[in-house]
Amino acid sequence: MKRQIEIFTANCPVCDPVVKMVKELSCDSCEITTYNMVDQCDDKSCLTKMQEYGVKRIPAVAVDGKLLECCTNSGISKEKLIEAGIGKAS
Repeated sequence: MKRQIEIFTANCPVCDPVVKMVKELSCDSCEITTYNMVDQCDDKSCLTKMQEYGVKRIPAVAVDGKLLECCTNSGISKEKLIEAGIGKAS
């Protein structure tokens, strides 16, 4: 089963390294969707996802439909991404 990873970004100097780190850590069991919140998406589903997950700041990462704890409190860390299963085959 693929791990669903969703990244909320603004394509800014703060977000870009996080997107890169997630992509570098990902494996064959990871399916990544990136939402550019500046451009938004044509059908606005990215805004719905953002509200559904309770994203209050970006960059933010959700794994399998759950916003990572590091995205609600402090910041995104490599350790929290690995702990969430990014980069590990199922």
